[in-house]
Amino acid sequence: MNLGVVISHLTQLFQPKLIGLLLTVSLCAFLISCRPVSKNVQAEPNQAQTKKSEDKYGPPVIVGTIKSPAVSESSGLVASRTAPGLYWTHNDSGDGPFIYAIGSKGESFGIWRVTDANAVDWEDISSGPGPDAKKSYLYIGDIGDNDSSRTEVVIYRVVEPTPTAADSQVAKSNARITEAAEAIRLRYPDGKHDAETLLINPKTGDIYIISKIALDNPTVYEAKAPFVANKTTTMKSLGQLKIPSLFGGVLTGGSVSPDGRRVALVDYFQGYEIVLPKGSNNFDDIWKERLVPFDFAKRKQGESITYRLDGRALLGTSEGKGSQIVQVER
Repeated sequence: MNLGVVISHLTQLFQPKLIGLLLTVSLCAFLISCRPVSKNVQAEPNQAQTKKSEDKYGPPVIVGTIKSPAVSESSGLVASRTAPGLYWTHNDSGDGPFIYAIGSKGESFGIWRVTDANAVDWEDISSGPGPDAKKSYLYIGDIGDNDSSRTEVVIYRVVEPTPTAADSQVAKSNARITEAAEAIRLRYPDGKHDAETLLINPKTGDIYIISKIALDNPTVYEAKAPFVANKTTTMKSLGQLKIPSLFGGVLTGGSVSPDGRRVALVDYFQGYEIVLPKGSNNFDDIWKERLVPFDFAKRKQGESITYRLDGRALLGTSEGKGSQIVQVER
């Protein structure tokens, strides 16, 4: 763990009166991370022996760099269903309602303006089913709320475009136009929360938002499909997740595997995965399982993660122009 990165993120996340304490904690974490770890040390008894090799991720590898200068704060990432091998990303707050198609090595494949959408604080993007069973839909999470001031958040659901070779040459000033987006308006049942993690059940279209909170466990909120456009739905709290981190639930992104049996989460320091128990067909059982951390590289400000379309790898980006694309593979 890079101490400078830790301090930078903590300075943004916490109130000034907590900075001294948290810098001390981060320094301890840094010193611990620098200490050689014995091969015999395990998080749980016999965990290394019992964990199946198929569930382990290899070391993070840099597979590319985002080429488009228009992508300066890649905050969400999702694998395309209409153009296998491509990915969709978007900027954090400050950009308009644009989505960007990129290749796994960061090549630009076009820019789309999302029709009938506003960009207050877009934080994550996912994909899933929608009203037309024959189409793939993108779900864009306008869910950021650093000041905890929003009475509701919005998920924009839009038919996923199909990028072509000609789209890669289009400038942002002449961006392609998507079909009209639906605004799914959501309210928390227990107040206002900041969040950067949006998850969609690929089978049902149910929406999950996980709060972002430091030094505490985040809460999972659920909204069951179907949704009525422009009608505010109050979400249901499914309880808290126990994040195996000194810094609590500072989650910045998430993804559900294409088969709907895995959930990947990420914070500024590492990744986590939860796996649905064998024999269970109830997706909500996954929240009862233990989160397993994995190395997701020392990203500058990592806020995105997505499963590759085959479900065998996870990719992520970072904020900043020319962001590197990191991948871990099972």
